[in-house]
Amino acid sequence: MNIKQISVFVENKPGALYAMTGVLAQNQIDMRALNVAESSDFGVARVIVDDVYKAATVLKEAGYVHNITPVLGVAIPDVPGGLNKVLQVLTDAKVNVEYMYAFLGGKDTTNAYMVFRVADNEAAAAALASRSIKTVDQEEMNNL
Repeated sequence: MNIKQISVFVENKPGALYAMTGVLAQNQIDMRALNVAESSDFGVARVIVDDVYKAATVLKEAGYVHNITPVLGVAIPDVPGGLNKVLQVLTDAKVNVEYMYAFLGGKDTTNAYMVFRVADNEAAAAALASRSIKTVDQEEMNNL
């Protein structure tokens, strides 16, 4: 149940992120989630899109260095302690969370959604499934 995340290296200067998202917009690519982490010289824009192949192709053509990483999408009950329960399951399974960020769930008001980059997607997905916590695949994410 993996989702493919594109990590794009973007210069840390005014307009650079605008230019990168412009490439996606001009090519009718819908961003489903976005996270930006920065350093002094460059940033990493982590994006989940509706068409990974097309996005990777147009980014490459536009000169952007990027890579594709499998991540885990998780539906988390939108209640106090919902995220804590998910993190407890991953902790119990000894799965380390490298980073995570939220994304919108559209019309679903019962769940919050998070993208997790973990050391072992399969172990994390199995641990979550054993506790009836739903993971989301690429197609499901596109339809949220």
